[in-house]
Amino acid sequence: MRIAVTGGGTGGHVFPALAVGEELGRRGHEVVYVGADGLEAQVVPGRLPFHRIPAGKLDRTAFRPGEFGKAARGLAQALGLARRLRPEAVFATGGYAAFPFALAARLLGARLFLHEQNAALGLTNRLLAPLAHEVFLAMPGPTARGRAVGMPIDETRHPPEEARRALGLDPHRLTLLVMGGSQGARVFNERLPQLLAPFLGELQVLHLAGRGRAGEVRAPGPGYQVREFVAGPLAWSAADLAITRAGAMTLAEAAYHRVPLLLVPYPHAAGDHQRKNARRYAEAGAARWVEEAAIANLGETLSQLLDEDARAAMRRALAAFDPAGSAAKIADRIEEEA
Repeated sequence: MRIAVTGGGTGGHVFPALAVGEELGRRGHEVVYVGADGLEAQVVPGRLPFHRIPAGKLDRTAFRPGEFGKAARGLAQALGLARRLRPEAVFATGGYAAFPFALAARLLGARLFLHEQNAALGLTNRLLAPLAHEVFLAMPGPTARGRAVGMPIDETRHPPEEARRALGLDPHRLTLLVMGGSQGARVFNERLPQLLAPFLGELQVLHLAGRGRAGEVRAPGPGYQVREFVAGPLAWSAADLAITRAGAMTLAEAAYHRVPLLLVPYPHAAGDHQRKNARRYAEAGAARWVEEAAIANLGETLSQLLDEDARAAMRRALAAFDPAGSAAKIADRIEEEA
């Protein structure tokens, strides 16, 4: 079967699409990835055949005429690409990069399958949902007609001590992962080193600043390692706890690796989905969270997570969100229904 996967802009869209695409490829299907110039253009080539189309990012808070032109060109190119590829099925994970090709392929007769990562449907998925054969959900709730299957991720774990050695960390020290999502977070890079400095006697820090953003971080001393990015699950395998945003991909990876979380949701996320995600995990006992506006008080919450019993309880709660097997479940349904 010829299948296209599409979605991009951020890791929360790219990595689930890639996980399902690679699972389908292992099953013998002909799989291609269609995306734009976001993160997908950096991580997909070499793993799946990659086709690039322009995709305008339509911001609901500001009028940018150039983006409408780019969106129109993207749809025209998507129609041409869909005619050439003729996929029998399309798996789309949202983001502005997914819309033109998913729509074009559906208009040409392909079965459309969507995946929503967050606690509320994103704009692209809301627009495409009426055309979809099935909507998969990372967590129950966003839409009554969806099927909750979890978040497709790279299901690889490394022994913690081996992961720390591979990253140049002390293999035996309590390790805090700081990560502002695939794009990084300026407030993390500028504020957290100072806030975490008093804890360096009790733990070591692996701070992932985002591609091209390591210069924003001033390490406060030994035991505070700064990197732009760590590919794959090595950083999660090394972590005993983490300070992160509340994007769906981050939450799923933390659940799979059972890493207790201190969440600082991005306050301007579309549909306020990061706060909704954070509340869902916190209510289940799987995370604690603080508002970005109150980040100066983050140390008080982090102090609570230094207690091993508190982290053990959170690890047990994280098991309820474990996404293991999600990619296989989605691939099964695509094979059954397409």
